[in-house]
Order: sequence, then structure tokens, then C-alpha cells
Amino acid sequence: MNMPYLASLAVLALPMSVMAIEPGPSSPQQALTEQWLTLQSTGSAASQKPQKASADERDRANQRFLDSYKYPIPEYFEQKVGGKTEGSN
Repeated sequence: MNMPYLASLAVLALPMSVMAIEPGPSSPQQALTEQWLTLQSTGSAASQKPQKASADERDRANQRFLDSYKYPIPEYFEQKVGGKTEGSN
């Protein structure tokens, strides 16, 4: 009884192996992007000098963060409220 289900599942899963992406970058742009992401994630190009924010800078950044909660998030965006677009779409 389970055999038809397993056979169906195998037939459905077979095309998935064809859809797999080849390993490695598909374009020079992707290769450069991957290099930049690797630099960021490993920190190998990071500055050797620690950069610290002053107490005043931290306070102002925190205040900007808190001030961002003063404005309500609209339920949806109305284009007429924000302006016009000149695009054809």
C-alpha cells in the first residue's frame, strides 16, 4: 500500500536533482561579490585600530533610535500621500 506513495514521491523528487545549481560562481560579478562577502564575514580587512564612539555619540545614536518610534507605521503605503512616480509601471 505504501509502494505507490513511495514511487510517486521518487518521481516527484527526480527533477529536483536536475535543478541544482552548479558549485562555484556563475559570473565574474558573483565571484567578486563572494570575495567581498568573505572579507566582511572573516574580518580579515578590518582596521587594526579599534574605533570607539564617545559617550555623546552613543547618547545621540540612542536618542535617534528612540525617536524613530514616535512615528506610527502606516497600515499600507498610499502613493498619493508620498508623491508621484514618473515611471510607466
